[in-house]
Amino acid sequence: MRILQLHCDNIEYTPTKKEISSAEEITPEIKRFDEVVVAFIAVEEGDDSSVAKKAMNEITDSMKKVGCKKLLLYPYAHLSSKLASPTTALSILKQMGLLGTDLEISRAPFGWTKSYKIQVKGHPLAETSKTITKEDIQEEISEAVISESKIKSYWYILTSDGTMHEFSDFDFTNYQNLEVLAKYESDKKKSFEEPSPHVNLMKKLAIADYEPASDSGNMRFYPNGRLIKSLMEQLVTKRVREYGGYEVETPIMYDSHHPSMESYFNRFPARQYSIDSEGKQLFLRFAACFGQFLMAADFQMSYKNLPYKLYELTRYSFRREQSGELVGLRRLRAFTMPDCHVFCKDMPQAISELKKRFDLSKDVIKELGISDKDYELAIRFTEEFYNQNKELIVDFVKKNGRPVLVEMWKEKFFYFVFKWEFNYIDNLGNASALSTDQIDVENAKRFGIEFVDENNKPQYPIILHNSPSGAIERVIYALLENAAKQAKEGKKPQLPLWLSPTQVRVIPLKEDFLEFSKSLASKISQNDIRVDIDDRNETIGKRIREAEKEWIRYILVIGEKEVNSEKLSIRDRQTGETRELFFQAFLDQIKNQTKDKPFSPLNLPMYLSKRPQIMV
Repeated sequence: MRILQLHCDNIEYTPTKKEISSAEEITPEIKRFDEVVVAFIAVEEGDDSSVAKKAMNEITDSMKKVGCKKLLLYPYAHLSSKLASPTTALSILKQMGLLGTDLEISRAPFGWTKSYKIQVKGHPLAETSKTITKEDIQEEISEAVISESKIKSYWYILTSDGTMHEFSDFDFTNYQNLEVLAKYESDKKKSFEEPSPHVNLMKKLAIADYEPASDSGNMRFYPNGRLIKSLMEQLVTKRVREYGGYEVETPIMYDSHHPSMESYFNRFPARQYSIDSEGKQLFLRFAACFGQFLMAADFQMSYKNLPYKLYELTRYSFRREQSGELVGLRRLRAFTMPDCHVFCKDMPQAISELKKRFDLSKDVIKELGISDKDYELAIRFTEEFYNQNKELIVDFVKKNGRPVLVEMWKEKFFYFVFKWEFNYIDNLGNASALSTDQIDVENAKRFGIEFVDENNKPQYPIILHNSPSGAIERVIYALLENAAKQAKEGKKPQLPLWLSPTQVRVIPLKEDFLEFSKSLASKISQNDIRVDIDDRNETIGKRIREAEKEWIRYILVIGEKEVNSEKLSIRDRQTGETRELFFQAFLDQIKNQTKDKPFSPLNLPMYLSKRPQIMV
């Protein structure tokens, strides 16, 4: 953007004719302004809302110096040969007109030839010029991101008797993972020096891989990975719907300069992706919060409607994490996040829902295959909230069944006053938050969300932010890290059976038994079991070894004996045993392990000879 700024005694202009077809529709008339700063502006290619904001900040600062509060924005294409499109230029000029809240701002019509007379003052600051580009604007990081690194935290271990222990006074002998979490969080360690074991496994099992043609932290998911993600998404959504959540869908991008958004940025510690669109600066959502909040602001709610629960499984949410923090599926820049917000009439109702959602999250994370021994509970709160709700916090410790990590803030900075989270500890001693919930006491007012109370008076609800599982990709990471632990202990690594891309593999000894194998596989698949057939011309030993490497739980080798028998010979990878079972008994064994879990059919060709080889 190029700007010629003049402090004037007066300016008088008259629109004479439309210069371009997209000129604004006006009635041409003489306009005169006295004691005014005139900013002749050429909007250039690449300019966006951030340039508009920077320009207005500089114009405002210079107007303070000359003691003038009246501004005329005057489109003036002659200052540049690299003009933005008319649509973009007009949009940016309109945005500039809305940004100077302490000024009296007018704008000359866009797209018209104008005649004008101008009298410029004679002081040294009366004439200035500016060139502003995106490159001149430093990366904007929200106040919350900056303050998060500076905020003073007090760390303790809280036991079920309500005692707060200093780290140095607590015996971690029986709580090694808690000690790892305590050191990790209090040191605020985030970057990584070596690859996590799950990265090799996600590639080896053809679940996911880095996408070199995208931005770092945006992954590709192969058919196996997409199937696993889909099943997890279905389970979490089903459980939230059973809890009472109403599923919605909201946009993935928003206007950075929407009043609620700018305010929220400075209360939420996340870095955003920015997008330019016709002069408007958009950002990719980093959570489902604001989409649901903007929606709730349009609801007419009574206290009788509360608690009211909105839910969205965001595919995707985006956070431009620093490159040193990115690793495999543990920390991404684009991720799938189940987000459930509940609007509550008061703190007692919020606390009641908080307890329900804690139990919901424990159940969901267990169903996904993560034991309560795999994670540690952290609770964060302001000192004021703790003093008012000590019994509640101790109850959470008792529910957890062992001591928890506590972070206390002397003052409230974030929009929440209380937060809990389940933190998974991986093979390298890194901690990652899974399930979480927060008590939000600010955003209802910020977004204009109201309900009418028993006295027919408007009130702002308290909002709870819950993800019962955390990011879906991070759950996969945790399962793979657990599998790596199993392998390290000499056990055979395994995914939960309901999540295994192939649950049963049929291997005919030779081509003579292929038709029988096809018939058998068809009967198995009709019972909602994922089964495939290794019909390749390879040795039986190699095909069994490859099935083992793919972590396929059940292997059925079909030969003369099996064709002529009423029983199946079943190799169980988990136990290492081979057993003979009747067909129905085999089905029942699988059904018992996958009971009440979502099912999706095989996401690859049934015949291995039809599958391309994925090069990893």
